[in-house]
Amino acid sequence: MTQRNIDWAILILTVCFGANAPFRTCFPEPDHKQALSPALDGRVRAELLKFRGKVSLFAKNLDTGLSYGIGADDRVCTASIIKVPIMVEAFARVAEGRAKWSDEVILTNAKKVPGAGVLQEMSDGLHLTLRDAVNLMIVVSDNTATNLVLDALTTDGVNERMDSLGLKQTRALRKIEDGGESRAAQDPANKSFGIGVSTPREMVTLLERLERGGVVNPTASKEMIDLLKRQQSHNGIGRTLNGIVEMASKPGALDHLRSDVGIIYAKQGRVAMAITCDDIPAIDWTDDNPGYLLMSLLSLILIEGLGK
Repeated sequence: MTQRNIDWAILILTVCFGANAPFRTCFPEPDHKQALSPALDGRVRAELLKFRGKVSLFAKNLDTGLSYGIGADDRVCTASIIKVPIMVEAFARVAEGRAKWSDEVILTNAKKVPGAGVLQEMSDGLHLTLRDAVNLMIVVSDNTATNLVLDALTTDGVNERMDSLGLKQTRALRKIEDGGESRAAQDPANKSFGIGVSTPREMVTLLERLERGGVVNPTASKEMIDLLKRQQSHNGIGRTLNGIVEMASKPGALDHLRSDVGIIYAKQGRVAMAITCDDIPAIDWTDDNPGYLLMSLLSLILIEGLGK
C-alpha cells in the first residue's frame, strides 16, 4: 500500500469512527463563523496546489457552527446542482396549493434532451405526475424530467423562490439545452453560467435550512432531504463513504467542471458542503475525473477539520 493510500484509509476511518484531532482546541465556540485552524487550511490548500483547475468551496458543521471556505462567495456554474432549487420550488408550489403532486406532465419526443436520465428512452406521449418528474430529476438527475418540471414552474418562479429565501446569487437561467430563459438570463454577467449560477455559501445555506426544517415547512424539508439521500451518483463528496455514512447530496457535471453539494452525517457532525472544480483541462467523463477525486478527498479533510 502506498503512503497516499494509507493517508486516504486513515481519513476514511477517522470520518467513520471519529478521532481527537489535536488542533480542535483552537476552534471558536459553536455558532461562530469561520474555523481558523491553520492545520485545516494548510491541508486543503496543499491539495488545491496539486489540482489543475479552479476550486471554490464552503463547508459548515451544522452541529458546531464551525465553517471553512475558499472562494465561498464565488459565482459558479451550477450544472445539475440547480435541480435542488428547482425541487424546492416544486415542493413550495404544492404546499401553497398552486400545484398538486398528481398534476400531469406529458413527455413528447420534442421535449427529450440528451445527457443524464432515462426519459429520453421512453415512449412519445408518456404521462407522468409532477412528483414522478421531480423524483427523476433528483434521483437520477434526469435532464428531460428537469425541463418538464420547469415547464410547470418556470425559471423565474424558481428565482423568485430563491429571493424569498434570501439567496440572491442563486439563479436558474434556462432549461437544459435551450428555452425557458429567466429574466436573470438576460443579464450579460450571467451568460457564461449555462443553466444556473450560485455560490458555495448559498448552496450550503440552502442545505442547512432544509436540514433544520426551514424550507417550505418541516415536513417538506424532510421529504426533500430524504430525496437527496436517495440520489444515485456518489463520485464526488463522500465517495469513499457511500454505504458507510449517510449522505444527502446532488452532484453536477459539465465537460470541464465537476461540482457537488450535500450533507454528510459523520461521527464528527452533520457537515454541509458545496465544492465546485472548474477549468479542468481535459474532458473526462469517467468516474475518476480529477474533479471527482479532489472533491472526495476534500470532503474527508473538511469533515475531520470541522469535527466536533
